Amino acid sequence: MTAIDYDLEFLENGRTIELISIGMVCDDGREYYAVNSEMPVDRILNHQWLKANVWPHLPLRGYKPAPQINALQQSDGILDLHDTRVRPKRVIANEVRDFIQATPDAELWANYGAYDHVALAQLWGRMVDLPEGIPMFTHDIQQERSRLGIPHDALPQQQAGEHNALADARQNQTVRRWLTKHSAQPGQQQA
Repeated sequence: MTAIDYDLEFLENGRTIELISIGMVCDDGREYYAVNSEMPVDRILNHQWLKANVWPHLPLRGYKPAPQINALQQSDGILDLHDTRVRPKRVIANEVRDFIQATPDAELWANYGAYDHVALAQLWGRMVDLPEGIPMFTHDIQQERSRLGIPHDALPQQQAGEHNALADARQNQTVRRWLTKHSAQPGQQQA
């Protein structure tokens, strides 16, 4: 199996999950990052947490962070639709399909990945519409941590870029690899 660690940033309301951005890193060294040009910007900017934690990591023009000031008091900037990382959702779906299908025996990993997998599957519609070669489930880093009996605060901590989908995918890879090494150590629980 070849692991692909990924992360999606999304807007959800309990009924729908809408893609903002996606980052993927493969154990073979390839990486993928895209931002959905069709995201509901107005709803994201009205969501205080997304505005403060996700929006600043997107390709923006005119964004001016206001250090030590409430996120609502900063210049929001606008999504830079000319940035090559910003693409329509259908293009992202095709590129993600190609990225995963280019991976022999792809195995997906995410951190708290339930919603990530649903949002990933929704790139193509319903779960049954997944293209050939796209796994129907995602391995979850937190489930593996729990299975191994490792406390949450023992995991490697992310140094920068939290809530940037690509930075988070890289961190997921770091943590998954750490867990793999840790599970192989003598004295640890074995499945």
